Amino acid sequence: MKKRKPFELLGNSILPGKTTRLTLEVAKLHTNTPIQIPVIVSHAKKHGPTLLLLAGLHGDEINGIESIRKMIKKGWHKPSYGTVICIPVFNIFGFLNLSREFPDGRDLNRVFPGTKNGSLASQFAYIFMKEIAPLTDIIIDLHTGAAQRNNYPQTRADFQDKASKELCDIFAAPFTIHSSVLAKSIRGSVTKLRKQYILFEGGKANRIDQSVVDVAIDGIKRVMQHLNMRFFDIEEPKQPPIIIHKSKWIRASNSGVLNLKIDNGAYVDKGKIIATISDPYGKFERSVKAPFDGYVFNVNEIPLVNKGDALFNMGRVIETDDRDNDKNT
Repeated sequence: MKKRKPFELLGNSILPGKTTRLTLEVAKLHTNTPIQIPVIVSHAKKHGPTLLLLAGLHGDEINGIESIRKMIKKGWHKPSYGTVICIPVFNIFGFLNLSREFPDGRDLNRVFPGTKNGSLASQFAYIFMKEIAPLTDIIIDLHTGAAQRNNYPQTRADFQDKASKELCDIFAAPFTIHSSVLAKSIRGSVTKLRKQYILFEGGKANRIDQSVVDVAIDGIKRVMQHLNMRFFDIEEPKQPPIIIHKSKWIRASNSGVLNLKIDNGAYVDKGKIIATISDPYGKFERSVKAPFDGYVFNVNEIPLVNKGDALFNMGRVIETDDRDNDKNT
């Protein structure tokens, strides 16, 4: 067998069979304090693909951070074949401030591939695309819903990318959702490099939901096993993912107090009351009804809404074997 070479990353050589913690230095605070992002690399003695586990692209999305932390703590990130790179917290600024964005208000996932001398967020994106992304074969990027939007555990991919769609099916979250690639997103940039990419969404910001963490970890294990990187004694999901090709946001027709009437992830029939909106003085109450038969996979849990606010994301079912739905940011 051909001798395995060291893995070269950020000016360091990781020998076969070794796990190393590196530091990605991107910028400095106004106090001249460097911002350092820990990067954990496990390089197996045997040849295989390179998998990146990424979380904290938005600093307030904690479920993904906890998922990778637990993978590292249990030693599950160490492959028998190939290499695993773990970046538990990418947007360290947002993580420190419990914020989605960078200090300048920019969303890191809207500035890729970035520029060397651009905004702070753009510099982060540039360094990632220069130093990390080219070395990977597969990227699993872990997210949650923004603000009070709660995402039922789901993976997203552009279904025209057959390889990434297949990996989403292997990951086997409860929902697999077709999602077109957004301009200037990390997904758009890495897919241009012909990398396979899985976007996982589960839970909401600034919360740890252990059931979501468990789904993420099980999915990562399934993908690693499918790639022959490591064997895990893991049960298959009780049912295959519900495939969503098209979706629609259900928006508030009135401003007022929102009361939810269904559970996230539920199947609802057309015309079913899924929420009510009322004023706080008992003057009116309006029903929010499902506009079609389908699944709810995102719920806005904020109790006070304005007219036009997104309340639910629903996927339409067209056939039993090809249950139809889609889209999300």
